[in-house]
Amino acid sequence: MKRHLLALVLCGAAALCHAQSAPVAIHVDANAATGPMKPFWAWFGYDEPNYTTAPNGRKLLGDIAALSPVPVYVRAHNLMSSGDGSYALKWGSTNMYTEDKDGNPVYDWRIVDAIFDTYIQRKMKPLAQIGFMPEALSEHPQPYQHHWKPGTPYQEIMTGWAYPPKDYAKWSELIYQWVRHSVARYGQAEVESWYWEVWNEPDGWYLIAPDVKRTYFKMYDYAADAVKRALPTARIGGPHTAAAGQFLDDFIVHCLHETNYATGKTGSPLDFVAFHAKGSPTVKDGVVQMGMGIHLKRIQDGFNIVASHPEIRHLPIIIGESDPEGCAACGMQTNPENAYRNGTLYASYTAASIAREYDMAAQTGVNLLGAVNWSFEFEDQPWFAGFRDLATNGVNKPVLNVFRMLGMMGGQRLKVEGDLAYDAANIIAGGVRGERTDINALASRDRHRIAVMVWNYHDDDRIDDGTPVAVTITGIPGKRAVLRHYRIDQQHGNSYALWKKMGAPAQPSGEQIAQLVKASELAQLDKPRTVALRDHSTTVTMQLPRQAVSLLTLSY
Repeated sequence: MKRHLLALVLCGAAALCHAQSAPVAIHVDANAATGPMKPFWAWFGYDEPNYTTAPNGRKLLGDIAALSPVPVYVRAHNLMSSGDGSYALKWGSTNMYTEDKDGNPVYDWRIVDAIFDTYIQRKMKPLAQIGFMPEALSEHPQPYQHHWKPGTPYQEIMTGWAYPPKDYAKWSELIYQWVRHSVARYGQAEVESWYWEVWNEPDGWYLIAPDVKRTYFKMYDYAADAVKRALPTARIGGPHTAAAGQFLDDFIVHCLHETNYATGKTGSPLDFVAFHAKGSPTVKDGVVQMGMGIHLKRIQDGFNIVASHPEIRHLPIIIGESDPEGCAACGMQTNPENAYRNGTLYASYTAASIAREYDMAAQTGVNLLGAVNWSFEFEDQPWFAGFRDLATNGVNKPVLNVFRMLGMMGGQRLKVEGDLAYDAANIIAGGVRGERTDINALASRDRHRIAVMVWNYHDDDRIDDGTPVAVTITGIPGKRAVLRHYRIDQQHGNSYALWKKMGAPAQPSGEQIAQLVKASELAQLDKPRTVALRDHSTTVTMQLPRQAVSLLTLSY
């Protein structure tokens, strides 16, 4: 009776608690491959490039690199912005371009080299952004650096860095020299493995011009021509629109059929297509409510636009920012809807949404290469301030453990069936807001391991005491397998829960930080055990709390 009352309190409404006697049944057929388990999730990004070389930034990049079986791609803004290399929210600089008193170019690669060196040392690779505009090249240079803070109008960030170049020849030469320098420093083969992009969200806040669309097309043409002149085998694409709409479609048409502003020829180089997709959380009756349906709808819109052009539907797609909402630097103090970011709601959302991206890409027939999780870390901020980040003050958050789980999955994706309430289509239609939560799985098989990631997600930020789940896996080779069960919930892989249990200290002691670091690691729910297989199958039962994520691995 006490446990039932506790569940009602935690849920807030009995209707949302899965008080069912029969477990949710999930069936994974290890012999039914549905496609490659492409690690498109191994892409990360952030606004503030100078966090890269800060101690916490270096640590987090090392943790990210370690969890991935493939090289991680990193996307950062402000790689060409002017300044002294100090960081601030939504700001950074490398000062790669200035001019002498006679207007001659002066190139300085030291800061951008330090950033890229940090990636390369960890076997990571840049998604190298050609942006933003150096002060000496800006059409409207003053004021140049913004001083935006959370809670102030977002348009205050739109200063001199956001304007097009006043001299396209100098703009093109700068890009040419940067690519040439990169080849000299890192080698041709290394730079050939990178992706180059032009600007960010030109259809949104990030470009100021009377005719933004045509200005961007001109900037892209000059940049792409410079990149290809410096390294013909380099890969460049765009347009990294904030939304997948008419701007994206017109950009594709321009690259395919229109006159190139730089060369006068028809078309412009396009090696990949990029757009952004975000959700939209709100606060309803005092409870955060996520907007996964909006997020997935925007991804589907982008896939559909690419698929509508037969000439480029085979090209790689990069979702340059794929997140629950749009402002990583807006903490929960100014934006209470962002309170989801510290705990397990962000973790379960990430698991459930990434799984649907696999499904949507396969159903649309497009080539999804990367989906950038736009979250990193923020320096000089309070502990667990509700920024969209993977770590706080050097301690990883629960969401990072989802990526650790994904890093243990590989080979081929497997068919998942069962008592499943949601798929991508009905999430797009109405979100995850019904009486049932989204209990589902993503499964893979490589040569020696089957992995099944299972989550319990709902758009509403509520916790309950769990739902029974039975995962049956068939087609397992051999007669025995070693089962491991990893878990993210309120007791496992959750530094935030421990921090709150400590009393939410503003300045944790050294001993407390050590405990938080330990709590941030991916935890096993049980000790590994050998299971006997009956007809090459086994069933794993569990109690899966709301917002929890489990990873089952069977090694053979």
